[in-house]
Amino acid sequence: MNLSDPKDCLYCQNNQTLHDLMIEIAPLSVSRLFLFKEQTYRGRCLVAYKDHVHDLNMLSDEERNAFMADVVRVTRAMQKVFNPQKINYGAYSDKLSHLHFHLAPKYEGGPDFGGTFAMNPQKVYLSDAEYQEMIEKIKEVL
Repeated sequence: MNLSDPKDCLYCQNNQTLHDLMIEIAPLSVSRLFLFKEQTYRGRCLVAYKDHVHDLNMLSDEERNAFMADVVRVTRAMQKVFNPQKINYGAYSDKLSHLHFHLAPKYEGGPDFGGTFAMNPQKVYLSDAEYQEMIEKIKEVL
């Protein structure tokens, strides 16, 4: 198993690489919620576990249930704010083994509907004001 070191982990270090990719929205019960800056999938968020854990299966039942409750809390908020047809869940961590879920809203007729979302298409970026507006709407219903 490829285990990354917390010293090299962008979530643990809260470093510039992290801030270039996403904007922190709020702390949750056992995780942190981010808005992904690349917005090909309008409303895309990410939920990262609070500790440097390599995989969902390494959590106790209680920790896993708390983390999944955070994920569901976020997807419910995303559903209210963005009304996608479906939210795709991605938990890969092949190279950066810190437990996190990508939450990519999919819209009929939109990018990759019916297929796998692209990790970072690097096509759609918004203004700071647009990010802030999305964040406020998510926070209202979180």
